[in-house]
Order: sequence, then structure tokens, then C-alpha cells
Amino acid sequence: MSENELETLVDAKLKEAYDAGEHPKKFFLTENGRGVVDGGEMYNALLADMMGIMKKTLIAVLKECK
Repeated sequence: MSENELETLVDAKLKEAYDAGEHPKKFFLTENGRGVVDGGEMYNALLADMMGIMKKTLIAVLKECK
């Protein structure tokens, strides 16, 4: 498989994996009494979403490359 074919396959599988799931639509940032904003929940939700997409993509690409 050439580099261009692999790139095309990865792009297609990323789009497919992204379109297959629901993604967080709202993130809540909280502010403590000292004015510090905590984005931990937003970061964790975004990280979990992206890792799920990448996992589906990697599995699909590896299946295609057998």
C-alpha cells in the first residue's frame, strides 16, 4: 500500500469513526471563589471522545491492511 493510499484510507476511516458517534455538545467550566476556572471536566470529556474516535479508526485501518 502506497503512502497516498494509506493517507486516503486513514482520512476516510477517521471521518467514518467521527460520524458514527455522538460527541459532547456542551462543556461546563466552573470557577472557584478565587476566580480560578477549572476545565478538568471539559478536558476529560474531549480526551475520551478523541481517544474513542482514534481507537475505532486504528482498528478499521488495521483490518483494511491485512
